[in-house]
Amino acid sequence: MTYEAPAETVVPLVEETLLLGKRQVETGRVRVALTTEVVDEVLRATLRSRRAEVERRPMGHTVTEAPAVRQEGDVMIIPVVEEVLVVEKRLVLREEIHVRMIDEDKSFEQPATRRVQHAAVERIPAVPEPSGS
Repeated sequence: MTYEAPAETVVPLVEETLLLGKRQVETGRVRVALTTEVVDEVLRATLRSRRAEVERRPMGHTVTEAPAVRQEGDVMIIPVVEEVLVVEKRLVLREEIHVRMIDEDKSFEQPATRRVQHAAVERIPAVPEPSGS
């Protein structure tokens, strides 16, 4: 018996290929509900005002020239002069007007209504798709 080698041996090659695909799958839904409530509040503030307090002080003495307006602390002093004719002309300081500025703080309240919204978020699970395989 003689052994003969086959003339040619064919080895088939196999290759796998992969296909990648994607699809949209719903995993759940979200429901958002807005509610609005009305809140009554009292608004508070401090209001500042200024008024002048005037005091007239009679002076009645002779001066050689008109005094200048001056400031003493929180009081502004405004001299008032008058010319009086006698045998000679003299400058007589009749009065001084003292003006003091007074600041006042006053509390203020005003009822007001404001709206506040709240959001309630509810997660709804997805309905499973029937499998076809």
